[in-house]
Amino acid sequence: MLVFFTDSDCDITPQMAKQYNMELISMPYIIDGKEIYPYVDWEQFDGHEFYQQLRNKVMPQTCALSPEDYKKYFEPHFAAGNDILYVHFSAAMTGTFNAMRLAIEELQQQYPERKFYSIDTKAITILSRLIVEEAAIMYNNGATAEQIVEWANTEVDKFAVYFYADDLSFFRRSGRVSNLAATMGNLIGIHPVLHMNREGKMQTLTKAQGRRKTIKKIVSYVEEYQQDIQNHKVIVGHCDALDLAKMLADQLIERFGEGLNIEFVEVNPTTGSHCGPDTIGVAFHARERQE
Repeated sequence: MLVFFTDSDCDITPQMAKQYNMELISMPYIIDGKEIYPYVDWEQFDGHEFYQQLRNKVMPQTCALSPEDYKKYFEPHFAAGNDILYVHFSAAMTGTFNAMRLAIEELQQQYPERKFYSIDTKAITILSRLIVEEAAIMYNNGATAEQIVEWANTEVDKFAVYFYADDLSFFRRSGRVSNLAATMGNLIGIHPVLHMNREGKMQTLTKAQGRRKTIKKIVSYVEEYQQDIQNHKVIVGHCDALDLAKMLADQLIERFGEGLNIEFVEVNPTTGSHCGPDTIGVAFHARERQE
């Protein structure tokens, strides 16, 4: 039997994991020195409460899982005679996957007949969610691990995301974005438009002044890179900014029609710790992902 794993940094909730027969790894964050594990330490994410803390100048941190943490997730399935497929957020963004590799190496010495497959979405949050969901549909339709991995080898780079953050101090502190002038952006209302590149890293593409112009720029990237967007789900993500997300969705509908299949998703707290409140973005099926 093949067991499908994903993680909470891919914006997968326990409800969605149950719907698609997935196992969910909780990726932690730290507030006031306390490690918090989504859907373990609480059952449902209260996005407004979390992002309100950030508006009040609370600065969360994130931390990696240990090899022992990964072994606790994976070993029961190896012991039961199952193989594992793990579709996860970008390995280029964290050192946690070094710990995962150590755990798998040890477990495969103990269970040499077991196989472990992994797919790097080269993404995080809503972009990862799109890829995980398509892979999970294949899984539930009976595709093998090899077939899903082969699909991912070409299709991961055919999903794209464009987004902006309202308060750039969170990105500045995390250091995960290239070419980001956070201080000046906050002072004069300049918003960088960012994406996830083919290396799985966040990258600044351009800048615009004011929310409306920034949203318009995001829509222009969707226009340029989308492929068959009407026949694929589109996810508009936000960090306690549903009104802004709806503004973005309205512009997408105006451009691509009322039939556009749009889902609104509130970004998970571990990822939200880096981008901060009032971040919005869109993930969609693309002809290619930008370099």
